[in-house]
Amino acid sequence: MIKKSTNNRSISVVRFTCVMKNTLIILLLASTAVAQTPDSQAPKPDNTRKNAAEQTTAENQGGSPEDREITKNIRRSIVKTDALSSMAKNIKVITINKNVTLRGPVRSEQEKATIGSLAEQAAGQGKVANHLEVKKSE
Repeated sequence: MIKKSTNNRSISVVRFTCVMKNTLIILLLASTAVAQTPDSQAPKPDNTRKNAAEQTTAENQGGSPEDREITKNIRRSIVKTDALSSMAKNIKVITINKNVTLRGPVRSEQEKATIGSLAEQAAGQGKVANHLEVKKSE
């Protein structure tokens, strides 16, 4: 009888341990899911009004092989420049009839000038409209 009682206790302890492990896993997963949900108070980025007022947008990107080549070369040179922030590397490069428009935020005047210079090297002098905006640090 003592052995049977010991075996029952052992089985109970094992079951209890499994239940506790499963409970901890569920709680951990639930807390991770809650931590990853976006903050409902944070404003969502929306450039709809600003983009509607702009004449040159990415939707107007030229389809000619020359326009695509210019855009590709500018984008490649921007990505290869290690001194640029990830924000600067994600600007919009729009080429229409061999004329380039740069749009988006950058971290400094230096980044704005660097990207403008890279674009002029690819497109030619006087072919670049630099509309990059220096974003103030928050």
